Amino acid sequence: MRIAILTSGGDAPGMNAAVRAVAMVAISLGHEPVAVRHGYRGLVAGELEPLRTEDVVDILRVGGTCLQSARCLEFHEPRTRSAARSVLTEAGVEALVVIGGNGSLTGALALSDPDEAGDWPVRVVGIPASIDNDIALTSLSIGVDTAMNTIVEACDRIADTASAHDRVFLVEVMGRDCGYLAMASAVAAGADMVLFPEADRSEAELVDSVVEAVLAVRARQGTQKVIAIKAEGIETSSADLKELVDAELRVRCDDTEVEVETRITVLGHVVRGGRPSAFDRLLGSRMGNVAVRSLLDGSHRTMVAWQPPVDASDGLGERSPHDPYCHLMPLESVLAATEQLLGGQSPLARWRATVFDDMHDIFLL
Repeated sequence: MRIAILTSGGDAPGMNAAVRAVAMVAISLGHEPVAVRHGYRGLVAGELEPLRTEDVVDILRVGGTCLQSARCLEFHEPRTRSAARSVLTEAGVEALVVIGGNGSLTGALALSDPDEAGDWPVRVVGIPASIDNDIALTSLSIGVDTAMNTIVEACDRIADTASAHDRVFLVEVMGRDCGYLAMASAVAAGADMVLFPEADRSEAELVDSVVEAVLAVRARQGTQKVIAIKAEGIETSSADLKELVDAELRVRCDDTEVEVETRITVLGHVVRGGRPSAFDRLLGSRMGNVAVRSLLDGSHRTMVAWQPPVDASDGLGERSPHDPYCHLMPLESVLAATEQLLGGQSPLARWRATVFDDMHDIFLL
């Protein structure tokens, strides 16, 4: 069997571990892995080449994706997907592993849609890779752990200078549609405040939250050092939020008090890069192993999930016989649940929106 491997969407540390595992497991079982360069754009352009052991043996420790990624808005069009299917068929590919996030998995579902593809014989399995952890029916996606470690390390460093100068730091992290990174890193970094889109706060409420944190920390600890983590998905920009917070602090602090200094640090794509953590290497490797073996078992239009946060025993998915921590979830169900998650309609999204209300006073201790 010729098994094509494609990475798409935003890169995530650990993608290479998954690519390596798919290739190595395939080769060990007597099958032929094929690299697809530059995601769906490269697939349509026919950028396919054999993947050898020596091509992947050392990529485990490297961040990003050795197969590269690229945008391909044309893939929304049926004729483009038809061209992609023709490329795979002509190359003798019998199975495709798609490693990526929500958009990548949506492309995999559309590519393999029986109403559009007919009896096209290529099996398709997805592997979730997104630092935002915004894919439903999997507890973790590849890249989340490394991104979290990067944020926590950055906040630890920022806390040193914040303590030295009694400053308030507003640290912006990635998370356009999902505030998971901001929420989880706030706990792990011992932040004083976290702002994330799921809470659905107004601009005035955001400002008041930061100001209240500054005043509470000053009153209880006698310091003005405050670390507030903000997800980039918050509509109010960090610069505008700083101005509004500064103005409110001038009103709330009388003239005898020392002026509060606020600073902004936008971590940006620093969060996306770097060598993958041991856990992301392990996660990518185990998911890649299950992906190949499930394809050989006949799996199609599924995604490898890591310990789903739902009961998969009710027919939604099935535990992989090749790894007790991995489940095979229908791609269609994954994407429907992801839409609910990002729209704030799923139980998990509602829990995320309210959990920090319960922890508010703990953050300020």
